[in-house]
Amino acid sequence: MGSGIVGIIPARWASSRFPGKPLAKIAGKTMIQRVYEQVSKAQSLEQVIVATDDERIFNHVSNFGCVVMTPVDLPSGTERVGYVAGDLTADIIINIQGDEPLIDPQAVDLVGRTLLEDNGAVMATLARKVTDPVELDDVNTARVVIDSKQRALYFTRAVIPFARDVKDKKKWPAQFPYYDQIGLYAYRREFLLQYKNLPFSILENAEKLEQLRALENGYKIRVGICDYEAVCVDIPEHITRVEQKIKELEQRENQS
Repeated sequence: MGSGIVGIIPARWASSRFPGKPLAKIAGKTMIQRVYEQVSKAQSLEQVIVATDDERIFNHVSNFGCVVMTPVDLPSGTERVGYVAGDLTADIIINIQGDEPLIDPQAVDLVGRTLLEDNGAVMATLARKVTDPVELDDVNTARVVIDSKQRALYFTRAVIPFARDVKDKKKWPAQFPYYDQIGLYAYRREFLLQYKNLPFSILENAEKLEQLRALENGYKIRVGICDYEAVCVDIPEHITRVEQKIKELEQRENQS
């Protein structure tokens, strides 16, 4: 594997809310196959690899793509990605969520490009500007505050900054650019390999956001701004909305 950008999709069987999620069928194809096919459309990637700890997923992905078996005891998707990256020589590794069957290939290209453009950053992620005030109350969504160089100052499930002089919270997005973070990460390979050895982060533990480990240890994360809105499958009931979205996209393509 030469230098360049590689996309890795961590996929595990065990999930408290949706066991076996990668092999769940969505409009005739498994979720992991849909993610793999979408990501493969990204122009910047030299290779796409699925990283799994489960033989069922391994055997299935072997039928259509590249897959690597990883140890069962790795504590996170990031460490699963890092395990596979250890055998690669790519400059940049992109960690791609395995539960976004409609992931936009252009978003994958953007996160890689965002990191390439900033030599002082070791990581990059994406964010979307909040337009609906209702989104600010969703604690399941991470938000990011960025500086003038488009680097992350902090990631949080809370709403910051606090617009002290604007009493009506519904007007906050009109007063300040709040950003929802998109769970797509690009890493410089050397940093990714040492990530698991970084000192444990109390901020990460408090917010349950592992990207805070990098910030708390003094590393820079660049943030790319886009309009992409992720459609994740967290529970079985979410499959219906994805299938509806696929149907709409197909109808649109047939009409054009």
